[in-house]
Amino acid sequence: MIVLALLSLPLFWAFAFGKESAWNGQTPPGADKPGPFWPYYVPPGAKAMIRYLRSFTLLDAGLTPSITLQEVDTWSDVARKQQRIFWKFDLLYGKHTIKITHLGDGRVESPVINIDAFIVTEGLATRPLIPQAGLSDAAAQSGISLQSQSIASQAQWTLTQKSVTGVSAMQLIIISDIHALIIDKVEYNPLTIGGHPSWAALFNLQTHAVRPLEAESDSFCARGTFLSNGTLINAGGNPVVGGYTSAADFGGLDGLQAVRIFEPCQSSSADRCTFYENHSRIRMASPRWYNTVIRISDGSATIIGESKKGGWINNATMNNPTIEYWPPKSLHNSMGLLIYLPFLVHTLNANLFPIAFSLPDDGIFMAANRDAIIYDWRKNQEQELPRIPNECRVTYPMAGAGLLLPLSLEDGYTAEILLCGGSSIDDKKPGYEISSQDPASAQCSRLLLTDQGIAAGWVVEQMPQARHMADAVLLPTGEVLIINGAGTGISGYGNVVDRVGQSNADHPVLTPVLYDPAASAGHRFSSVGMKSSAIPRMYHSVASLTSNGNILVAGSNPNLDRSELKHETEYRVERVGPPYMKRDSPVVHNLPKALRYGQNLTLDVKIPPSTNQAREIKVALMDLALITHAVHANSCLVYISSSLFGDGQSLQITGPPRPAVYPPGPGWIYIVMDGVPSIGF
Repeated sequence: MIVLALLSLPLFWAFAFGKESAWNGQTPPGADKPGPFWPYYVPPGAKAMIRYLRSFTLLDAGLTPSITLQEVDTWSDVARKQQRIFWKFDLLYGKHTIKITHLGDGRVESPVINIDAFIVTEGLATRPLIPQAGLSDAAAQSGISLQSQSIASQAQWTLTQKSVTGVSAMQLIIISDIHALIIDKVEYNPLTIGGHPSWAALFNLQTHAVRPLEAESDSFCARGTFLSNGTLINAGGNPVVGGYTSAADFGGLDGLQAVRIFEPCQSSSADRCTFYENHSRIRMASPRWYNTVIRISDGSATIIGESKKGGWINNATMNNPTIEYWPPKSLHNSMGLLIYLPFLVHTLNANLFPIAFSLPDDGIFMAANRDAIIYDWRKNQEQELPRIPNECRVTYPMAGAGLLLPLSLEDGYTAEILLCGGSSIDDKKPGYEISSQDPASAQCSRLLLTDQGIAAGWVVEQMPQARHMADAVLLPTGEVLIINGAGTGISGYGNVVDRVGQSNADHPVLTPVLYDPAASAGHRFSSVGMKSSAIPRMYHSVASLTSNGNILVAGSNPNLDRSELKHETEYRVERVGPPYMKRDSPVVHNLPKALRYGQNLTLDVKIPPSTNQAREIKVALMDLALITHAVHANSCLVYISSSLFGDGQSLQITGPPRPAVYPPGPGWIYIVMDGVPSIGF
């Protein structure tokens, strides 16, 4: 059977009535009549389709169709039920020819080859590939003064798009200066491994090549972190989804208790880098879906919440109000198992993917729904913080962005939290009372975690545009790029009224905004010089700083599975370049592989001639974090002590004073001179 999901009606007619000049094999009677398209998966939104039964009985018989397409997707039931044996994605839009020839196997006198399915799906020709020119300043609409004196706001930003991820980028983490690790859920991605669609891949940041990774379990809505030894864990996920031609056919295992282990991967080829899973021996103590994972001061991971099974919004029947540690450790009579956390009961219903950060006083900040606490993990005590103002909910499915603002020696490494966006929709409402057109929140709230700051409460300001599902990306300069998200609706798909395609949200916010925490109130936001993307980035989209200082943007898939409907599954990759990318940056030599707490190291630096004589120098130690669902838990920037010697070529840096300031584990160091960062190392 040859199955075509065609690009356009003209192509449909050519195949249906074109005398099949490309076919020279046997045509059984009646096989040239269109029939139902089943049981093979074609993304919703396919233009047209037609089914034929074909088989090869003669050697050298073959099929050589010419088609206008962007992707070829073939399927076979040889290796696994209804899975692909050949795939080609992201062909340049235009006419291509594929030749399938019966060569025989030399063992059977008259072998027969059945072409089970041949699928052509719509390419990118109907979608803009070149980002639009800059958006007019949002201040004209908001009335907010958008002024900043930083380099990043004084010049033009860049926005480029020229590569694809192959799997939908639900989770993203930069694992080296060469590779980013991308993790999705089990679904019909175009990238193939082991005869089935892949749901994980390594993306080469330099060549844009993509290599599929084999993952055993479903990583849908999992989270992860590096441990102190550099091992990356990815914990939690989804059970196996059954049904006709479902992802269950891929062979994936239940991911609810899974711990996927990814060892440090520094080679340029990454050919030996893969996940390790052992479900009978390596697993969490409890099923977890939409859990948050952070690294703490002893180098282990704290796994927080959240739901015992898949769904849309949490409730008491499936809530998992516990934490556990990885590797397991016995604290508070837990025997290495679960520790009850009342905060996750008090914050129902909208408390999935709690926002969490390890604090420099060794506590853990947590925000969920409208509330926040500091959790003392050593004493198992919760300190209640002021409620987030104006009924603004900041966790899934309201999905605001949260950050621990930069820490520095000058202010004693005092922690301050920033929460932006989300929604004031009542989390007790059923989906049929929520609309994709309900407005998101433009609120940003800051809380200084000192006795005086907590007593004063949250300080509120307004973004130029409301958004939820935004990514807040720390830059080495200390500024925050707020990007992605939607202006209305709620996270998820298939749950509310007025859905757009299957998306619960609408009105994608296409222009980033820069937030400068050090600027005075009323002058912290700027979109000056920003470029507007042509690609909506909403549910299941990500953005991360990379080692060279630009921002990698990918993903968006508010759909049950791969889809071509509006707000479709997105595979294109964008790079956002701050203005400092156009300036000469400092170059660092004799780079260390490790930095101990309190250790002094001297680096050889080359200062570009264009650098101002003032030579303001900062050394940023950063955790770029694993990003998913707008949650940047672990994201951290610590300005460590530094001094430039009189020769202007030697820079002494000092490691952070204690593990609580920067938990032991991988990190990136950027030397920032007069607002221009070096390449991270």
